[in-house]
Amino acid sequence: MNASSGIPGDLIEQLGRAAGRLFGDMLGHLANLPAIDHAEIARGIAAGIAADPARWRALQEEHYREQLALWQQLATPDAAPEVPQDRRFRAPEWREQPWFAHLARAYDLNARWLGRVVEALEVEPRLKRRLRFFTRQYADALAPANFPHTNPEVLRLAAETRGESLSRGLRNLVADLDRGRISMTDESAFTVGGNLAVTPGAVVFENEYFQLLQYAPVTDTVRATPLLIVPPFINKYYILDLQPANSFVRYAVEQGYTVFLVSWRNAGPELAHATWDDYLEHAVLRALDVTLEIAGTRTAHTLGFCVGGTLLAAALAVQRARRRNRAASLTLLTTMLDFGDTGDLGVFVDEAYVAAREQAFAQGGLFHGRDLMATFSSLRPNDLIWPYVVNNYLKGRSPEPFDLLYWNSDSTNLPGPMYAYYVRQTYLENNLRVPGRLAMCGTPVDLGRIRLPCYVLATREDHIVPWQTAYTSARLLKGSAVEFVLAASGHIAGVVNPAAANRRNYWTGGKAAKHPDKWLATAQSVPGSWWPHWAAWLAARDPEQVPARIQLGSPRYPVLEPAPGRYVKVRCEDISA
Repeated sequence: MNASSGIPGDLIEQLGRAAGRLFGDMLGHLANLPAIDHAEIARGIAAGIAADPARWRALQEEHYREQLALWQQLATPDAAPEVPQDRRFRAPEWREQPWFAHLARAYDLNARWLGRVVEALEVEPRLKRRLRFFTRQYADALAPANFPHTNPEVLRLAAETRGESLSRGLRNLVADLDRGRISMTDESAFTVGGNLAVTPGAVVFENEYFQLLQYAPVTDTVRATPLLIVPPFINKYYILDLQPANSFVRYAVEQGYTVFLVSWRNAGPELAHATWDDYLEHAVLRALDVTLEIAGTRTAHTLGFCVGGTLLAAALAVQRARRRNRAASLTLLTTMLDFGDTGDLGVFVDEAYVAAREQAFAQGGLFHGRDLMATFSSLRPNDLIWPYVVNNYLKGRSPEPFDLLYWNSDSTNLPGPMYAYYVRQTYLENNLRVPGRLAMCGTPVDLGRIRLPCYVLATREDHIVPWQTAYTSARLLKGSAVEFVLAASGHIAGVVNPAAANRRNYWTGGKAAKHPDKWLATAQSVPGSWWPHWAAWLAARDPEQVPARIQLGSPRYPVLEPAPGRYVKVRCEDISA
């Protein structure tokens, strides 16, 4: 035992070793993370204040009056403190103990004041967005609930357990430092191919980029046209096939579709030089060709999710330029084609960042999945960072099993050259929306030439693909029928909303308009999941039924192994950089 702290000496030694390993590992990853230009932010604040000093003085005086009133209430014994309606301060101690109630109110007051200061600054829009984002990050990090000495729940638990909760918390911290990420769920509760990604099927094709899965039919007859799903390469495909009760893949099979799905390879050294064009030519277009040959059809319905949708739309534009029309329809789930407004992700991408990535990956390399996961988590720190810091390290508890968060922690590496091209041409320069601006696979691409029935889904609280941006993206498609649907909830929960649960709602049928808010004002809210609406939309375009084929694959493309296959099971920590 350490005499001064009461913490076991071996735990302190483990903590030191793990922190040393993490520090060395972080040095390699920090070069890939978007840099925060503190000087730019400071200059923006100074310029804004100098432009209107009277407004600054007014804000200061208002804040002083609010602080004075707060201290006066603390000095009044009979005053009932009003604690902010915030889940971080939900425990009764925050209301029953005046000092902690004061801390919560003071924090809320200061955080709101910082927000007002940023909004009052007269600076250019992009800088204001960066100021909003980093101010919010700063305020979220300094919440009193995040520190042991200002969190009454942590103090009570430590007293009740005679310090054991703190000791367990340090052990949890050691384990996560060694892992290189915060644990968000009980990872021992899940196994890919065991209780995740269990829809029956087989791998019927593979190359160095992907495996193609074909799922076994569960109906006597199936739709005449197969369905090819292209998930994002940023995470594993099984977000669409978590467990039987919430599997979109299983639902599509139950609707009578012969479903094929791309399972991306978690990039290692063998893909360090792969490009965006490689992913189009050797993955999406190859998957489409194999799907059609196995199914024995001329066309396939196609569905892309997030960046998988961006990649799929680009591939169909390439195909159109080559005068080959192999798709019967296009479904895009939370996808950007027009990157004019990328939400908070846009604060990370500027010319300096992209140029640095291009230089770093000029000779190849990998953009590590942990960097991607850290970036996405930073967009929602009060959901994906601080609750787990408090629960795991301050309270010494283990996170609960949650399949979606297990998937969220199962990130993937990306080929560096492909990543650098993607962020420049989309997030930075927004070139994909301009007809003929980009040449992919040796041919100019024009999204407007994709003449297909299109179903475009956005989600209203999406922090990665703002729904207004998805709406603007849908207007780039000139198909005979473009159906735009807005689902409730966020980027993942809004998509993974099983029909049987009958939860949430979606909006549809709005009058076509240039501005998305005008569309929403005329749209109808429908209770429940959007899945049945999509299934009905697609079935109306594919009424023919044919007998289901039990045998998967074909003579040329025989079954290689059962689903979910090898590629999806490879984790980032299994790959040598």
